[in-house]
Amino acid sequence: MIRTLNELVHITKDRKVKTLSVAVAQDKEVLAAVSEAVKLGIINAILVGDKEKIESISTENNISIENIHIINEKDNKEAAKRAVEEVATGRAHFIMKGMLSTSDLLKEVLNKDAGLRGKGLLSHVMLYEVPNYHKLIFLTDGGMIPYPDINEKVGILNNAVKVATSLNIRNPKVAPICAVEVVNTSMQATVDASMLAQMNKRGQIKGCIVDGPLALDNAISMEAAEHKGIKSEVAGDVDILLVPNIESGNFLGKSLTYFAGAESAGIIVGAKCPIVLVSRADSAKSKLYSIALGSLID
Repeated sequence: MIRTLNELVHITKDRKVKTLSVAVAQDKEVLAAVSEAVKLGIINAILVGDKEKIESISTENNISIENIHIINEKDNKEAAKRAVEEVATGRAHFIMKGMLSTSDLLKEVLNKDAGLRGKGLLSHVMLYEVPNYHKLIFLTDGGMIPYPDINEKVGILNNAVKVATSLNIRNPKVAPICAVEVVNTSMQATVDASMLAQMNKRGQIKGCIVDGPLALDNAISMEAAEHKGIKSEVAGDVDILLVPNIESGNFLGKSLTYFAGAESAGIIVGAKCPIVLVSRADSAKSKLYSIALGSLID
């Protein structure tokens, strides 16, 4: 089992090298991450954006973009369109967000003419290496679906399981986390969590173990679960945290980064190719890990 994000980078070297298309690439951290990924042999890359700015940033920060193809497009929306076209035409295998808004990139990905929409639900999956947790942990969805209903939660869960399986994590343990660990009909998240667990037991959700509702402490701490008398295959050993809404996912993810010092990787799945998507404020290292994660998803 992969236990660190550095191990994630390492295993990509044994896979077929894919080509990444970067939309609006004129950003120091993006260029540093892409350059390092190319250097490590993880990917080939196509940079779409303002060529003059890309070259200037690279020179000023001693970032090598040698042997990386650049498509000069100064308009951000047009750059997003061109980056998506590189994937749609087969010249690239997946796409990365640079210095533009998520909505502008997704607008082009979801454009029917691009043909990248796919049949499934698009959702955001984050992968964290938390210093005081014993393995890598997934968090979903803190970036795409604001208030998912039960059907959308099934789609979000299935997407996260697909990503975990791509990392050779078999039968990942999933906790739909809530404020409490019992069903309370006035708290819809607990009702949904119970339904997801029952659907899993009856074979409607496959390839994982789901138990809930679980509060966050029960999901990540065996001691907390035992103290509350909770007996669960998931408690204290969770692989995937399924949050009830985008706010809780956003807050929890940023808390892991800024309070707990966690390293992370993030992608959108559900389209015909992975979309490397992390905050524009994230480090080059986080972006490198995200590129590596995206390269492993078929």
